Amino acid sequence: MALIGRLFLILFAFLASCFVAGTIVVVAVLYPEFSDFGTSAIDQSTINILIGFGFIFLSGFALLPALIVVLITEAFHIRSILAYAIGGALVGAACYLGLVPFDPQTMQFDGIIRRHLEIMTGAGIVAGLIYWLIAGRTAGGWREPPRPLRPPPPIPSRPGPP
Repeated sequence: MALIGRLFLILFAFLASCFVAGTIVVVAVLYPEFSDFGTSAIDQSTINILIGFGFIFLSGFALLPALIVVLITEAFHIRSILAYAIGGALVGAACYLGLVPFDPQTMQFDGIIRRHLEIMTGAGIVAGLIYWLIAGRTAGGWREPPRPLRPPPPIPSRPGPP
């Protein structure tokens, strides 16, 4: 039963961290638009739609790499915040590099934009920290046996008839 509850917690933590990472990516990509004082205000509904698409995009691409990190941390009871930050950075970089064409003859990625790689890696770090806050602090805890209950206090003896 504890495993089923843990799976729901992992799913919720993954979705929350993907939402935060998607928001970071959208804001970072739109930053040049925000910093231009000559334009009018950006429509809030457009921002909401972009954040929604960013969430869907990141949750779809990050599912498999994040699942690998979650399985490793759950299997080995890794609860370190640094491990989740590094795992998030690797997942963010893997998501970005998964979209960039790779040339097998030269063994190089073609067309890496450094700023975009930095944005995705930074969003992955923040997503890893959000995941740690929700589910990572108790990684592997579902396998631990429950603590034994304390025995009830002794029943006071009544004095018998004299």
